[in-house]
Amino acid sequence: MQRRRFLGLALAAGFASGGLSGCWSRPPLTFGIHHWIGYEPLYLARDFGWLPESVTLRSGSSATSSMEGLLSGSLDGAALTLDETIRLISRGMDLVVVAVADVSAGADVLVVRPGIDSLADLRGRRVAVEMNGVSGILLLKILEVAGLDRNQLNLVDLPVSQHAEAWERGEVDASVSYEPVASLLVRAGGVRLFDSRQLPETIFDLLVVTRKTAAENPGAIEDLVAAHFAGLKHLVRGIHDALYRVANRQGVSPTDVRQALATITLPDLAANQRYLAESGRIEVTAVSLARLMFGAGLIATQPSLQNLSDPSFLPRRLS
Repeated sequence: MQRRRFLGLALAAGFASGGLSGCWSRPPLTFGIHHWIGYEPLYLARDFGWLPESVTLRSGSSATSSMEGLLSGSLDGAALTLDETIRLISRGMDLVVVAVADVSAGADVLVVRPGIDSLADLRGRRVAVEMNGVSGILLLKILEVAGLDRNQLNLVDLPVSQHAEAWERGEVDASVSYEPVASLLVRAGGVRLFDSRQLPETIFDLLVVTRKTAAENPGAIEDLVAAHFAGLKHLVRGIHDALYRVANRQGVSPTDVRQALATITLPDLAANQRYLAESGRIEVTAVSLARLMFGAGLIATQPSLQNLSDPSFLPRRLS
């Protein structure tokens, strides 16, 4: 697709921004992404041809594949949670946050078996958690709220994708997971005891790039971010069509997609500008989260997070 054609489509979609300016003499920005409801705007942008030649999406099975791609140098950026970004920075990567895709508002959940009526009742219980993932972060926050220590729980460290099977086999009493696994556990008789609505603006899904890419190919990053907002606009305003497209891609029902959307917030341009501002919510939360992760032994070093976010790649305005 020619650049002029993409620009015409984006403007037809109501855009007037500083993006869409990738320099095609450079290799395209290769961006890692996986299927998560908050990242669907980029898939929608690709569906409609709103992703220019300056950006290539590389779809993987999980955030792990994106993290490995960044570490190996095969990716220039990726869609990651804030804690995943901190993990990579602690391993020596120089990353910058260029957009907030979504904020968890109920998508990350503690599901328990009936009879566990309070967080205090978790003492001695078998709790499934993926400590090296975002569910590990939610567990640490739950422990803070409950005034419990990890050694008071019987932790079963499992990938979230395996929690439903462990639950069915009766091997765990509780699960710290996220959608759609959490809903599967509720259908199997579980009870939602705690979720990310009780930790507002704590769990973020982000678009991040290497600082080298930010310096050498800023136009492609502007194109990436503008495409995200183009897809977000369709997700919001063309919800009926978007539900079926997302459902077909993820292999779930449109009802499941609608329910998943209800568990996150999708920040608009103004919210992104606030989140990414110097000493804004992303940088403040990152510092707090890094301290928590270091104290729990999830990262070996407490990294410097100065200038973690950069709002300069956001469109100047949307219409």
